[in-house]
Amino acid sequence: MRHFAVVGSGPAGFYTAEALEKAYGDKARVDILDRYPVPYGLIRFGVAPDHQSLKAVSKRYDKVAESAGVDFIGNVTVGRDVSVAELLDLYDAVILAIGAPHDRKLGIPGEDLPGVIGSAEFVGWYNGHPDFADLDPPLGGTHAAVIGNGNVALDCARILSKNRHEFEGSDIVGHALDALDHSAIRTITILGRRGPHQIAMTPKELGELGHLEAASPVVDIADFPSVEADEALEPGQRKSITILREFAATPPDAAKPKRMVFDFFAKPVRIEGDRNAEKIVVERTELDENGAARGTGETYEVPASLIITAIGYWTPQIEGVPYDERGTKFLNDGGKIADRLYAVGWARRGPTGTIGTNRPDGYEVADLIAAAMPAGSSGDRSGATGLKQLLESRGVMATDYDDWRKIEETEVARARPGSPREKFVRPEEWLQTIGR
Repeated sequence: MRHFAVVGSGPAGFYTAEALEKAYGDKARVDILDRYPVPYGLIRFGVAPDHQSLKAVSKRYDKVAESAGVDFIGNVTVGRDVSVAELLDLYDAVILAIGAPHDRKLGIPGEDLPGVIGSAEFVGWYNGHPDFADLDPPLGGTHAAVIGNGNVALDCARILSKNRHEFEGSDIVGHALDALDHSAIRTITILGRRGPHQIAMTPKELGELGHLEAASPVVDIADFPSVEADEALEPGQRKSITILREFAATPPDAAKPKRMVFDFFAKPVRIEGDRNAEKIVVERTELDENGAARGTGETYEVPASLIITAIGYWTPQIEGVPYDERGTKFLNDGGKIADRLYAVGWARRGPTGTIGTNRPDGYEVADLIAAAMPAGSSGDRSGATGLKQLLESRGVMATDYDDWRKIEETEVARARPGSPREKFVRPEEWLQTIGR
């Protein structure tokens, strides 16, 4: 019997567990570890609450977790409760799938002012992440800004733009819904260093902005190159640009109180304010011959008492695991970090790709493991038995998949009308639910 530990229960972790289970069948046990008592990582805490169709992928992960050879071991923090070296003693291979949960910094003066928050924090706040339940973003001003031109920036701007009715059917947590319902924000500026052709926004997410009940997208047609230049774009990118062009050709709806303003060729250079963020000083940019943004020297101010940065993420280091400082991910060769130690997902690649990108990534690493440890071979490590004994000796109360089902049932039962669930946002609430 082979024993494998997958650290992280988000998409990358579950796809890897699925691949290992298919490769080994009943000849292996796969344990999915997570620092929280509940699984799904990015699906639970990162995917926008009004995108329930995306969250539905967790049903596939349910099937993986319910497989005879797969177990979930939650409420265990690797690096604190158990080291990677100890896991390698207990398991034939350890696969790190911890993602990239931390926000990249802008690196400009004033970004430490109150009112400037990272997208991981803001998204975590409205999604019920326990680390950010007490974030209390400043929603009392009329202007907000989101720095970034990807889908996460769009998510943040869209959430700020919706009224309470538009959250029906979502699983946005109650504390965020109530705060947003009383928000004074009326203008959300989306800042991007380059132009429309360089966005990383997908058509579906952009298209949603044209159907908001309380907000209109505002785009300046002067920011676009000629229509003929669109032909050189990939089909998906071309669809996104077409949507932006349609926004530019449509005057804002005067009946809608909010505006979502796309400000392209805009590079933040500093954030200013008296005790709290009040505005961003922005330098106008242009594209050089390589398509990179360069400053023109022209600056202007964008008012904003809430500033959300959505410019990327990084993977935290774990003691004893080689790290790529420049790529802010684990140092690896095609997913292999060292003998019997691997990385998948953003911890392997950096923060790029969609949820689906993690599936081939997980299968590729599973193939590497299967090649090194053929399905017909066997190991003599103790796996979950040894891990649970070690955790118990250290007073760590690990949870399992049955515990998660009890938590899920309780969250569903306490949901407000029309919502699929009302999440607990404190680890102690999760543990109380299962009698710990």
